[in-house]
Amino acid sequence: MKLTCMFSFTLLFGATGLVLFIHLQDLAEIVQQQIPGSKLNLKVGQTTRKDLCTYNSTFGKTEASKSVQRPNQDSLSGPVSPMQFPAFDRTQNPKLHNSRELKGNVLDVRSAGIMTRQRQLLLKNTPYFKALNSSTVSTSMQGDTKWDKLYKTQEERKRLIRDVCAKYKSNSKKTITPHHVSRIFVEDKHKLLYCEVPKTGCSNWKRVLMVLEGFASSVKDIQHNTVHNGNHLRRLDSFDKQGIHERLNTYTKVLFVREPFERLVSAFRDKFEHPNSYYHPVFGKPIISKYRVNASKAALRTGSGVTFKEFLQYLLDVHKPVGMDIHWDHVNRLCSPCLINYDFIGKSESMREDADFLLHLTDAPKNLTFPTFKDRHSNEERTSTKITQRYFAQIAPSDRQRAYDFYYMDYLMFNYSKPFKDLY
Repeated sequence: MKLTCMFSFTLLFGATGLVLFIHLQDLAEIVQQQIPGSKLNLKVGQTTRKDLCTYNSTFGKTEASKSVQRPNQDSLSGPVSPMQFPAFDRTQNPKLHNSRELKGNVLDVRSAGIMTRQRQLLLKNTPYFKALNSSTVSTSMQGDTKWDKLYKTQEERKRLIRDVCAKYKSNSKKTITPHHVSRIFVEDKHKLLYCEVPKTGCSNWKRVLMVLEGFASSVKDIQHNTVHNGNHLRRLDSFDKQGIHERLNTYTKVLFVREPFERLVSAFRDKFEHPNSYYHPVFGKPIISKYRVNASKAALRTGSGVTFKEFLQYLLDVHKPVGMDIHWDHVNRLCSPCLINYDFIGKSESMREDADFLLHLTDAPKNLTFPTFKDRHSNEERTSTKITQRYFAQIAPSDRQRAYDFYYMDYLMFNYSKPFKDLY
């Protein structure tokens, strides 16, 4: 009897243990499935969410993230989309950006089981999102050799500005005031901030902003006086401190520049070689009065006929008879690139491709392109390198050197070469 009871108890205990073991196995599997990332099967060399958090999406890698391993070829073929890694450093390994790796993988992250927060981090770290703070990019642009080249150009231009500012300027502790943003125009619909540098296509860029804002359907419908006197676009300094701060931190900040001597000659031709009811009396009269020997009464009365040599004398004079003007002032003074971190640096010399790139990045209407027409003095040849050299040939070498020194920071900051061989 005792033997039978003992046998039955042992059998019952064993069956109970077996059921409990099976139940615990099922429970372990259920718990494992709730752990984020457990199904990603990360391999050696793959980046984790912790690594993503150490990535600086504005300037590249931080010191803490330099040790993050890059994905190898095996990991790229695994179940995890390549775009869950931080944006690759193009300067070190541009081959990782070919179209075969990016095509179809940029936005297709749902199948990888990545959480919503992770997906947002990945999108913000895509290469083209870094170029512009608030713009997303269509998948058709990514992996395209043309866009890759333009993106790399943007990174180089911005890096040069940072390097020059770090070396020559001490603005790191200065606060951005309304004065620093007084030349910046705001386009709220596409979240653009455009700093106006005269004689760099600013009239046409303001036309583009007005179309983006909805004031006109075409850039051709906007007259020159409407552009500059219509007050359709708000300046950034018209907002309160909070409005300025929010836009500087969330909008795409755009700056276009031009070769300094060429910009100077363009301004002179526009303001002094054509009738002008403002620049002739306000600037022309004091310039002629101070720098022209035996000036005629008519010239002193009207201020017309200022020569380029006289204009340059005024520009280089420490004791100017009249102050500076935005049309020939330094870009550094107009737009404060050492204080404001511009997201896009365009150049007049590459206007067409820079403009196309910017409009694509900002998701502008496909029928909107940067206008090429010249609405003032349209029959006159545009100021070019050849024309610029012709004007400066009238100037003594010592004054050319002084003019180059005057614009030296613009030459250095925006990577323009010396316009004359005898400059040092």
